[in-house]
Amino acid sequence: MANTTSKDARHVKGVNPQHLVEKIIRTRIYESKYWKEHCFALSAELIVDKALDLDCVGGVFGGNTKATPFLCLLLKMLQIQPDKDIVVEFIKNEEFKYVRCLGALYMRLVGTALDCYKYLEPLYNDYRKIKRRNDAGQLELLHVDEFIDELLITDRVCDIILPRIQKRLILEQSEQLDLRVSALDDDLDDVDDAELEELERELRDSPQRSPSPYQSRRDRQSPRSHRHSRSPSPRHRRRSPARRHSRSRSPSPRHRDRIDTHDRHHDRDRDRDRRDRDEDRRDRDEDRRDRDEDRRDRDEDHYDRRHRDDRRDRDDRRDRDRDRDRDRDRDRRDYDDRDRYDDRDRYDDRDRYDSRDRRRR
Repeated sequence: MANTTSKDARHVKGVNPQHLVEKIIRTRIYESKYWKEHCFALSAELIVDKALDLDCVGGVFGGNTKATPFLCLLLKMLQIQPDKDIVVEFIKNEEFKYVRCLGALYMRLVGTALDCYKYLEPLYNDYRKIKRRNDAGQLELLHVDEFIDELLITDRVCDIILPRIQKRLILEQSEQLDLRVSALDDDLDDVDDAELEELERELRDSPQRSPSPYQSRRDRQSPRSHRHSRSPSPRHRRRSPARRHSRSRSPSPRHRDRIDTHDRHHDRDRDRDRRDRDEDRRDRDEDRRDRDEDRRDRDEDHYDRRHRDDRRDRDDRRDRDRDRDRDRDRDRRDYDDRDRYDDRDRYDDRDRYDSRDRRRR
């Protein structure tokens, strides 16, 4: 059948690959027009052409919970299970951003924790804009790096519950994964010592300590950052004159330690903001689940009411048929009785005529 998994497909995480998508979502995909017209008899080579025509990402939308083409192609990839090399080429495709997002979501569903961090973390440097269709069917703006961040942190993306993967810290401690290299290292290495001394001099001469440029930028970007106050970074603390000495243009070990500290603080702040976003996203998911439960309850009530109406109509129809059969039987008996009476009267008349004729003779 068209909706069955390929015979050559292997089980992923102990289940059928298509079962990584919830049954109700699979049913909506199977009923969609795009699945019936464009996803029939697709192979691993032909699915690339369909992926090039994608114009947005998303799950199900609208009052009838229609499935997006992005979700239909994802289920088709789970059904035919293409080779890992093809999926990696999807992820490394720099020209078509929706093809990259499709391959990243498929890798997050079927890949191991090492594969997910290995192939998805480089996509943090992709800042291109993409469109996502929300539950109401409207398009909203998103970036590729935000989409990748949702894949690695959240539990649900595009109305699909993502499998659990190990934390990056655990893989680093077990030496299965190297330490993550921040993209700011190259920019910070370009900052020379003269600029750092000038910044420290301005901070020392100022009558009141002003927040660092990084903290001001973070306050503008995250409205929740004022709740998480912390001590200033060692990069902006005052230093004694004895510790100040002439340095060359090449970064010193102390300079590198200060840069590493800045990176750690930056990563910690970004993780904190990411956790706040996760909480908001988790609240939205709970609201969506509540709406789904209410919709299911309404559907069940509608089904029960329709079932009761059908049963009432069936009982009424059976009663009408019974009354009609009873009336038909009564009419048949009346007709038989009337014929019997007519025959008896006719026989009586004939006997009377015969007796009269005999008397005349």
